[in-house]
Amino acid sequence: MIAIIIGVVGLILGGGGTFLLSRKLNSSKANLIIEDAKKEAEQIRKEKLLQAKEKFIELKSEHDKEISRKNNEINNANQRVAQKENTLNQKLAEVNKKDASFNQRMSDIDIQKSVLEKKQAEVDKLHKKQVEQLEQIANLSADAAKKKLIESLQDKAKTDALEIIQTTIEEAKLTAKQEARKIVIQTIQRIATEEAVENAVSVFNIDNDAVKGRIIGREGRNIRAIEAATGVDIVVDDTPGAIILSCFDSVRREVARLSLHKLVTDGRIHPARIEEVVEKTRNEIEEEIVQIGKKTTIDLGIHGLHPELIKMVGRMRYRSSYGQNLLQHSRETANMCATMAAELGLNTQYAKRAGLLHDIGKVSADDAETPHAIIGMQLAEKYGEKPEVCNAIGAHHDEIEMTSLISPLVQVCDGVSGARPGARRAMTDEYIKRIKELEETAISYPGVLQAYAIQAGRELRVVVESEKVTDEAAAKLAFQISDKIQNEMTYPGQVKVTVIRETRAISYAK
Repeated sequence: MIAIIIGVVGLILGGGGTFLLSRKLNSSKANLIIEDAKKEAEQIRKEKLLQAKEKFIELKSEHDKEISRKNNEINNANQRVAQKENTLNQKLAEVNKKDASFNQRMSDIDIQKSVLEKKQAEVDKLHKKQVEQLEQIANLSADAAKKKLIESLQDKAKTDALEIIQTTIEEAKLTAKQEARKIVIQTIQRIATEEAVENAVSVFNIDNDAVKGRIIGREGRNIRAIEAATGVDIVVDDTPGAIILSCFDSVRREVARLSLHKLVTDGRIHPARIEEVVEKTRNEIEEEIVQIGKKTTIDLGIHGLHPELIKMVGRMRYRSSYGQNLLQHSRETANMCATMAAELGLNTQYAKRAGLLHDIGKVSADDAETPHAIIGMQLAEKYGEKPEVCNAIGAHHDEIEMTSLISPLVQVCDGVSGARPGARRAMTDEYIKRIKELEETAISYPGVLQAYAIQAGRELRVVVESEKVTDEAAAKLAFQISDKIQNEMTYPGQVKVTVIRETRAISYAK
């Protein structure tokens, strides 16, 4: 029992000692942890303090910069204000100066006004006195004299008015003719086309003369097959590198030329192949004709044209008249008709259609003895064109009576297009001759240095010697030249004669 008690007491004492020792150890660790925490806190405090100082320095630097920028702006603003203040002061001084000058002028004006009023009073007094004297001399009152004067002025005004009216009427007639000529001339100037060349042959170029033998073939069978298939005469002679294709029909010549090109390129030239290639080429040309007709109508802004008429328009591309390409001539006529119709207030679409179709009778396969204008009118009626358009086509060579204003318009434009210098080869020599005659006529007068015909012969510029021809003589010379041209020459439209006289003073610095 005692042993148990001793054991229990020992346990208690051991546990207490252990507890006390453990507590002492824990207290020592706690102190160490606290010390570490204090050190770490102090380190963190120092770091934060350093960061705060750096941030403060950074903010202070930015603040200083901002303050410096604001100060610069304030200084600049103060300078601008000072400049504006100086400017305003200068302007104010100028205004004060002008105000003083104005006041001085007003004072002078008041003085002058006072003097004028006095003089006006004296003039009125003298005028009244003169009127009284005139009334005594003429035995008429002022009102009666005014009445007679007014009646006299009215009679004179009526006479002058009648003269002005008569002059205005004559000028209006002259102006109307001039305006009509002006419309025609402006229309011609707006429609510029290239010179057409009449041609009944085409040249097919080859790389070497050995190809000629292959085209001729054995005993001439190939060339005979080509001529039979195309209807074109093929001339193979000693001309190096060329074969001549001759035919009045340019469509056939084009078919022959393209067929030869395909045959020579392919290398297979024999009668069966020739017939095949010619037929294929003819179909291609027919398609191209339709495309040309469609493109022409689209370019001119013409819609609703019958397909057969479109095809005939395309065929005009391969037809010429007096050396002038028929399609080019028809396009030019259509454009001129539309321009002149617009100037005259007529239907531009009808005028344009009639201008384009006026020569379709030339590409028709109908009776050749019937005038082409009648054939064209019949075709237009057949394919549903308006009566105004049909009449214009049929009447443009006076085969039928004109029934609308578009008909003479088409006739005039057709003539203008054909008569335009360079349009037809047959007229080129005549045009050049007329230009030379114009210049020679002017040069024949004394005192003339040079003469130049410009604007297709519509203007003649004459340069004279200033020592021999005075200004009055220059005006007289212009009248004499124009009168001689009018009486002795034949020309379309009118010719403007301009005499140029100038004086030049030349000196040299050495």
